[in-house]
Amino acid sequence: MIEEHVILVNENDEQVGTMPKMEAHEKALLHRAFSVFIFNDQNELMLQQRAKHKYHSPLLWTNTCCSHQRVGENNLQAGKRRLMEEMGFVVDLKDTISFIYKAPFDNGLTEHEYDHVLVGHFNDEPIINPDEVEAWKWMPLENVKVDIELHPELYTEWFKIIFDKFYEHINIAK
Repeated sequence: MIEEHVILVNENDEQVGTMPKMEAHEKALLHRAFSVFIFNDQNELMLQQRAKHKYHSPLLWTNTCCSHQRVGENNLQAGKRRLMEEMGFVVDLKDTISFIYKAPFDNGLTEHEYDHVLVGHFNDEPIINPDEVEAWKWMPLENVKVDIELHPELYTEWFKIIFDKFYEHINIAK
């Protein structure tokens, strides 16, 4: 299996190099990433529960999918690729906002990402990849916000950060 690399960036999202994904997470180096949010016609967000064997944040609920861009791949291409790999479908996506966050995990790894939030629409059931996704569900955006406040331990760090800082923007962007 080929080791996945991430794109190291500066605070202006300019590429400064590449590095194996695990090494970047061990060293907490800033790298490019994306988070996909898929909504249906009922204004519900598709959430995924991460697979139980994931190396960080297993079984936590999060946005529809997320990952890292590959060299030569733009944000929308990367989002569509990963949406197919994790959720089994592809839709048009809109690049909305981006931000930098840093989240350490109990296993010694740290996500330090320049994250691009991509938004799309879909009304069917996904065909989840069990290597990546344990479960999925549709949830109204306001219910997600309340549930994060009541049960933050059930959600990934980046998802909580996005909701805390950018809820209003995501609500408008969809």
